[in-house]
Amino acid sequence: MNKNHPQLKIALCLFSLLFMGQAHALKVNITKEIDSVKVNHNGKLITIQRDQNTEATIDPAYAKTSRACPPFCAQPMNVAEGVRTVGEVEVISFMGQSLKDGSGLIIDARTPDWFEKGTIPGSINVPFTLLDTRFGANELTIEETLEQFGGVNNDEQWDFSEAKTLVLWCNGPWCGQSPAAIRALLKYGYPEDKLLYYRGGMQSWKIFGLTTLKPE
Repeated sequence: MNKNHPQLKIALCLFSLLFMGQAHALKVNITKEIDSVKVNHNGKLITIQRDQNTEATIDPAYAKTSRACPPFCAQPMNVAEGVRTVGEVEVISFMGQSLKDGSGLIIDARTPDWFEKGTIPGSINVPFTLLDTRFGANELTIEETLEQFGGVNNDEQWDFSEAKTLVLWCNGPWCGQSPAAIRALLKYGYPEDKLLYYRGGMQSWKIFGLTTLKPE
């Protein structure tokens, strides 16, 4: 959409107003205009901001530069035709718009053992194993998951006209869990323009010192 489009101008204006209330109140902001963002996580309002300690370093669990490949191989920037890859600023924007108005979901596509170690606030854990038959998914788990995302099964023909826009992520550019979930969704007919791939995942999120939390 053209930047001069009236609807886009309104959206950008609202986005700026949403986040600029206390811009620059912190020592370390997310962007020049955004210091923090609040998201609802399991009924609690969580503030996402960057670590204010400018001497902080990344969590050692995400500091490795080498992992056995396979399975931990570099993922392509374009994970699938028509699926847009996004970064931290776009995820933050999504939280303030699509997540807030209910039109979108942020999906932690990792297995539960990873989810329990910590997640991005506002995310729901929907493991890729519930969608990909190569890793144990079956008709029931696939149907329940697609319905959770807003799909409607009409006599075995899925209708995704009211489906949510999804941001899917996993552990980082070397993690294949969210790409597997995205490819499975596309196979079932999920609209490509309703899928966003946060390639950086938890590793990039932690590099920026952004808030994480452990599920209760």
